[in-house]
Amino acid sequence: MYPTLNELFEKAVREHRDRIALRMPIPKERKRGGGTRLVLNEISYSRLGEMVGRFATALKEVGVEKGDKVALISKPRAAWVTAFFAILRVGGTVLPLDPDLQKGEIQRILTEAEVKGAVISGLKLEDLNEIKKEALPGLFLVSMDRPQDEEALFLDALLLGKKPAPSAEVSPDDMAILMYTSGTTGNAKGAMLLHRNISSNALTALKVVDLSAKDNFLTIVPWYHIYGLTVTLITPIIAGATTTYAPVDRNLALVMKRAHPTIILGVPKLYHVLYARIMDSIEKSPVKRAIYRLSPTLMGNLVKRKLFGKDFRFFTSGGAPLSPEVAQGFRRMGIGIMEGYGLTETAPVLTMSDKFASEPGMKPFPGVEVRIHNPDASGVGEIIARGPNIMAGYYKNTEATAEVIDPDGWFHTGDLGRMEGDRVIISGRAKNVIVLETGKNVYPEEIEWELLTIPEIEEIMVYEDERQGAPVVAARVYPNWSVLKEEGITDPEKALDLIWERIREKSENLAVFKRIKYKDLVSLVDEPFEKSVKLDIKRYVYQKKSD
Repeated sequence: MYPTLNELFEKAVREHRDRIALRMPIPKERKRGGGTRLVLNEISYSRLGEMVGRFATALKEVGVEKGDKVALISKPRAAWVTAFFAILRVGGTVLPLDPDLQKGEIQRILTEAEVKGAVISGLKLEDLNEIKKEALPGLFLVSMDRPQDEEALFLDALLLGKKPAPSAEVSPDDMAILMYTSGTTGNAKGAMLLHRNISSNALTALKVVDLSAKDNFLTIVPWYHIYGLTVTLITPIIAGATTTYAPVDRNLALVMKRAHPTIILGVPKLYHVLYARIMDSIEKSPVKRAIYRLSPTLMGNLVKRKLFGKDFRFFTSGGAPLSPEVAQGFRRMGIGIMEGYGLTETAPVLTMSDKFASEPGMKPFPGVEVRIHNPDASGVGEIIARGPNIMAGYYKNTEATAEVIDPDGWFHTGDLGRMEGDRVIISGRAKNVIVLETGKNVYPEEIEWELLTIPEIEEIMVYEDERQGAPVVAARVYPNWSVLKEEGITDPEKALDLIWERIREKSENLAVFKRIKYKDLVSLVDEPFEKSVKLDIKRYVYQKKSD
């Protein structure tokens, strides 16, 4: 039986009390000379353990009991980690949400999940106060920043004078995290992840990636993403290592250098940009070109020392497909990169590549069974998996659970792939999800549900297109010509102009990363979409036409 996350956290605090658990970059204004300087705020394991214990006491005082669900809505910060482990400590379930979600999306999820309260950044306080008044009057709010009014409790104030609460009795089979894979009403699905789902995956990662307390992690992946949560927060903590979170901003390069990372954990976009800049720098310098031709690994060593420091070991990539050209380009320079594949429902890692893999594909995680279901003549079929990391099911949605977990316990990913020896070669996404270069998942149904409220749109199909080599959100629209004619519009070009304006207005209800960004990503179709017996659009028909 795998341990609970509470047991793993408490063990890490006991064994690594004086080590630094977290480093959080904080830009501070200079007193002299103006400008800002970058400070890495360091938090030891003992300090983190103390804050978690005190906040657990505060949560009990506001009524959180075992089994209660508490939302966590903020960008990564020390208070996020404190709240996460404190909620688990009292036996609660954490519901992490992307703070970029709009108020309506958050309200739908919190209502669906029946949350007891929410720990939030000050930036979300106005939205949550409105949600509380409109839909969830019993919701308690704890702000990570000092609130301007008395509508919410202040996290720092709650820690004062508190004695750390003892950990509640929690079973490995209790739900630790309710992670939503979608953000609207009709198709919202909360993956119920048990303590053992996460701990099994994290403990396996320790061995596969060869992690230890000597490692310094640097991650750009937020912890409300399952990859970020399991691989870049929980795994380093149970290893006794140090984790630095760095948002993708103008300070990222400086943080990379200052943190002295041994391992960098990111999404493909980071590595695509980094590789392009390195190769551009080499191309512009005759000396670097000569070194690179004679010894790519020597050039790689120079790059590592300059950008990351002498202790740097390798990259890990997840959340979206990594370009094979970029992966092999780094490896040619002696810079290792491990690519992982998984889903929210699998907590998340199913497969991972070696640092210097010379062949395509990834090997299944130890303890996880992976096989190809119903392969075609070329060996391509649906990737399915079974193991201790598979979710318990979707919250309050037995029908959706039965669609993805069969009676034998196999989870059907909806992704296509084939096997070559012991390696899984992923062919593509069978599901409709659009995976952006940043690792963000965009579900077409979410956007369609929102945009179908536009009177001028009769039908809409949202799909993945490409712009400047990167995946983007696009849409095909069958106009509601009856409405348009009443508005005096019969010309398709004028109809597209109006529909685009309506889409821009309606998209204010969607998170920024889910929006259709440009007018040329919207096109009109001449007749209604071809549909199945269930009246679902046959997406594959139109996807083929758009390839």
